[in-house]
Amino acid sequence: MPNAICDKRKAATKGPPLFNRKGFMATKRDYYEVLGISKSATPEEIKKAYRNLALKYHPDRVAADQKKAAEEKFKEVSEAYEVLMDPQKKATYDQYGHEGVDNSFKQGGFTWQDFHHFDDVKDIFGGFDLSDLFQSFGMGGDVFGGSYETGGRRGGQRRGSDLEYQLEITFEEAAFGTEKSITIPRHETCDECGGTGAKPGSKTERCPVCGGRGKVSSSSGFFNVIRTCDNCGGEGMIIKTPCSVCGGRGRVKTKRNIDFKIPAGVDSGSKLRIHGEGEAGEKGGRRGDLYIAIYVRPHEIFERQGSDIMCEVPVNFATAALGGEAEVPTLEGKIMMKVPSGTQSDRIFRLRGKGIPELHGRGRGDQLVKVKIDVPTDLNAEQKRLLKEYARISGDSSSPLARSFLEKMKRMFR
Repeated sequence: MPNAICDKRKAATKGPPLFNRKGFMATKRDYYEVLGISKSATPEEIKKAYRNLALKYHPDRVAADQKKAAEEKFKEVSEAYEVLMDPQKKATYDQYGHEGVDNSFKQGGFTWQDFHHFDDVKDIFGGFDLSDLFQSFGMGGDVFGGSYETGGRRGGQRRGSDLEYQLEITFEEAAFGTEKSITIPRHETCDECGGTGAKPGSKTERCPVCGGRGKVSSSSGFFNVIRTCDNCGGEGMIIKTPCSVCGGRGRVKTKRNIDFKIPAGVDSGSKLRIHGEGEAGEKGGRRGDLYIAIYVRPHEIFERQGSDIMCEVPVNFATAALGGEAEVPTLEGKIMMKVPSGTQSDRIFRLRGKGIPELHGRGRGDQLVKVKIDVPTDLNAEQKRLLKEYARISGDSSSPLARSFLEKMKRMFR
């Protein structure tokens, strides 16, 4: 009798017979043997052994033709680690072997949904995202259930999409602000079904494929891959009788007129955000927002430089030489600007407070006026005679520019 009990314990330690991929009977290895440790190993020794083996079977450390075997080894050591690092599972395993712990796994046998030591794996590989490891094994998409699975959407509320409208305005509208009215196409919640997508009076049913989770799992190698349910599109629920107005979508396409204000000081590239004027949310979710992308049409006279504006003004030779006034355009209208005698071409004058108002602030920029000496091209006989007389009297060195240039010439040819 004692011998029979002993044999039963040994059989339990070995675990139930399994079949490998070739159909031959296989037996699970002892977890302590898998990690290469003794039964008296401390948690730190268990963790160290697992770390060494996990590094050994990392996909970046094995040849391409050995990756499949590495996957199997990685799963084996992870299963052993999962059990031996859990005091309760370890005690059960020490007493009953594999049969004692298999029932503690969700699907009767170890899968990655049962692995709860993700942080240990991160520490081993330098704090990386665990999904990087599975990508190295050639896996894509969502993996695992449990800790890494967020579940399906299950018909929950979803915020509506944001919309963007591109609007062109004039230079003056950008400077002083304006009010605009636009018409945009967007989705509105269906009034007939209230956004449910189902015909009034009818009911939705739980998706038979995913059981209402919105996602389904499938096994690939030793991974459990989680993906969105194709049958319900991730909703978790099926509409048996769709709404006749929206066709089950819960929203209808319509056009909406929107009035809004453009503040003074906006420029090309500015975006205005209008809260709650985007697409309607799904299943009662809140609306998205509407963004107005501003484009300012170039001006024929003014060029913007931040909050300042620049313009060029022609001034005749006599006014520039003798002094006087020149007519200058501003954003509010024309003004007369004083031009001192001896003004040279390209000289810049500053008109304080004649520029662009600061956006959402106080104050206003300036207007910069660049003088351009206007040289006549169509002179009558009397004008030509007077200019020739002026040239004879003044000589070649009457102007500051001429004197400066002549000095440079002299130094050059000394």
